[in-house]
Amino acid sequence: MIVDNIVGILGLAVVLFASTNIDDIFVLLGFFVDPKFRTRQIVIGQYLGIAALCGVSLLASMISLVIPAAYIGLLGLAPIFLGLKKLWEWRKGSEIDHDPEDHSGASIGHGKIAAVAMVTIANGGDNISIYTPLFATRTMGEIAVIAVVFTVLTTLWLSAAHFLINHPRIGAPIRRYGHRVVPIMLVALGTLILYEAGTIRLLCR
Repeated sequence: MIVDNIVGILGLAVVLFASTNIDDIFVLLGFFVDPKFRTRQIVIGQYLGIAALCGVSLLASMISLVIPAAYIGLLGLAPIFLGLKKLWEWRKGSEIDHDPEDHSGASIGHGKIAAVAMVTIANGGDNISIYTPLFATRTMGEIAVIAVVFTVLTTLWLSAAHFLINHPRIGAPIRRYGHRVVPIMLVALGTLILYEAGTIRLLCR
């Protein structure tokens, strides 16, 4: 009976993560193709972002808090800002002059990690409304199992994106055109988040 319960929780966690984070693959591809981001920064930022989403959902489930979607949608401003920043840098030609191995300090590295985490949180902000009621009906042991599955699948997502970028045939066109597409993708992602969450109506009041 216990084994059946664990198997059920494992299956639920896999389906839940895959269905709510499938688009993260494309976001990760965008970061991996950017020479300004090191693999370590992307990995840490992604783990922090997923952990933050789960942490907020767990906290909300414990205090029976329902966060209005319109306010969660404000997170969409993060990818918009990052996308506009990249467009500005591309226009100024800073992408060409930048040495991807030149890192001037820990603060810059922390900034890159924070950027990845914020985009991950923004992209998965609506997941909070899905995770919260689920966590509210589960024991701490079951939530721990779900957290382990999420960690494993986050590793799988990162590995898949890294593999695609470095694939000799698939990765070449992504690396060639990615720096042009990524800024637009980030702005579009942020705008979509604002729209679907009803945040635009909130801001226009």
